Amino acid sequence: MKKYSYYILTVLSIALLNSCGGESKSSEGNSPEQEDTALVEVTQDQFNSMNMEISTLKEREFDNMVKASGKIDVPPKNRAKVTSFIGGYVKSISLLVGNKASKGQPLLTLESPEYIDLQQSYLEIAGQMEYLKSEYERQKTLFDEKISSQKKYLEAESDYKRAKATYESLRQKLNMLRINPSQVEQGKFSSYITVYSPISGDITVINANVGMAISPVDVIMEIVETQAMHLELAVFEKDIFNLKNGQKIKFTVPQVGSDEFEAQVTQIGKSVGGNDRVINVYASLDTDTKRKLLTGMFVEAQLIADSRNAISVPFDAVTTEEGNNFLLVLESEKESIYTFRKTLVKTGERNGDWIEIIPDDKLDSDTKVLTKGVYDVI
Repeated sequence: MKKYSYYILTVLSIALLNSCGGESKSSEGNSPEQEDTALVEVTQDQFNSMNMEISTLKEREFDNMVKASGKIDVPPKNRAKVTSFIGGYVKSISLLVGNKASKGQPLLTLESPEYIDLQQSYLEIAGQMEYLKSEYERQKTLFDEKISSQKKYLEAESDYKRAKATYESLRQKLNMLRINPSQVEQGKFSSYITVYSPISGDITVINANVGMAISPVDVIMEIVETQAMHLELAVFEKDIFNLKNGQKIKFTVPQVGSDEFEAQVTQIGKSVGGNDRVINVYASLDTDTKRKLLTGMFVEAQLIADSRNAISVPFDAVTTEEGNNFLLVLESEKESIYTFRKTLVKTGERNGDWIEIIPDDKLDSDTKVLTKGVYDVI
């Protein structure tokens, strides 16, 4: 009997222990609520040392943009390719690429026996002109008085007019080469000619050096009038109805840097062409911008079609994690501790250093957010 009583007591003891263990385990499962990881606390000292700033969401003007690409160029009348009407050998040249040239300024000299031959031909025909003219007038008088035959009169007239045509032709060629015909008629020949600048501008290309043979089809130099520099863009057909004269343009030169420049639409093309179906748009540049840019530079531009107001924050106020955008919204400020809640937001267009925030029931114009020092906190 004692044996059975001892057994029962042992079983009850084990049951009691298991019961206590179960309660203990259950008690561990009912731990206090886990810490809210969306909250970020910053002390006053941290706030000051990191130069943090808090501000409300602000309404700013955002531009609706039309994207385009193009280059810096000048109108055709402000670009010149220097050539020579008659070939020759470069006798002298002293300019370099980048030098400025004024209209009518000597650029280089060319030398050739052809110039002497041309002057000789002119002098010979100039010497015959007086005689041929006199003979023509004499034969005309004789013919009018029925003294000479019509044949002789017509021959004299033909010789005179043919010589006069040759004379005028050679004279014009000398003028084109800037050789003074009057000097040639006095027997003063020149074996070289001077090539002058047709416009004022900057020398961008030189394809010659001393002793080099130049033909009439060779481009000796290129001169660009940089003060006439403008922006030439290609805009896609789908955006044509968003274009108008006077529109502002913001553009960058990607190969140089991220500096943003401004221009203004002055002319819009009248036809769509090319495989890409684009229309040409031209825009003016201010003087300061022209000084910084060079012709031929590739640009990426945005034309401002219209504007609208939108809630925004500085771009650096938004942090991105796994493709989602967050703001640190101020939840409380007490006992020298700032408490921020990491809040998921939707962003829209970017305008310079500002980015649009799509409003929802969690955000309004009175919402305060951390705008400076976000990355230090995160």
